Amino acid sequence: MSKKKQEQELPKGPCAPAADHAAADHTAPAETGADLAAMETEMQKLREDLGRSCAEREQLSDRFLRLAAEFDNFRKRSQKEREAVYSDTVADVILGMLPVYDNLERALSQPTQDSAFLKGVELTMKQFDQCLEKLGVSEIPAAGQPFDPTVHNAVMHVEDESLGEGMVAEVFQKGFSVGERVIRHAMVKVAN
Repeated sequence: MSKKKQEQELPKGPCAPAADHAAADHTAPAETGADLAAMETEMQKLREDLGRSCAEREQLSDRFLRLAAEFDNFRKRSQKEREAVYSDTVADVILGMLPVYDNLERALSQPTQDSAFLKGVELTMKQFDQCLEKLGVSEIPAAGQPFDPTVHNAVMHVEDESLGEGMVAEVFQKGFSVGERVIRHAMVKVAN
């Protein structure tokens, strides 16, 4: 390909090679002061627009980050509230069922001649215990434990040298908890 043909195929205008620009600069008429001032004014407006756009972008970015953080806090708060509602509901239901549990315990402590009846009450009590376990309800340890006013309710005191001071001597009514929450305090007799 000849050099003349290559020059004809090269693009003209802003995408032209540097040599063409140099040639164009020599042949271009000199720009007037008014044209330069207009261009400077236009450049200044573009810089101001860019500055406003950057500031607006920063504000929007900040708003977005704050909104995202607020939403994350809302999500966490909602999760805690749902867990608290579930825990409260379980506690309320179990509290209503504990008198049935107490009556089953009393029935098991009574002597009976009917072994089928006793076996039925034992199976019912075992099933009740399994249901409590599935719901996350646990019995508060009391007999032989040091007295803890956060989980025990002392209704009697007894002088007993065989037990240490402040030890639970007898349990009158079992206590239950769901996780860290006490549903019912254990009713106990404490040794002094």
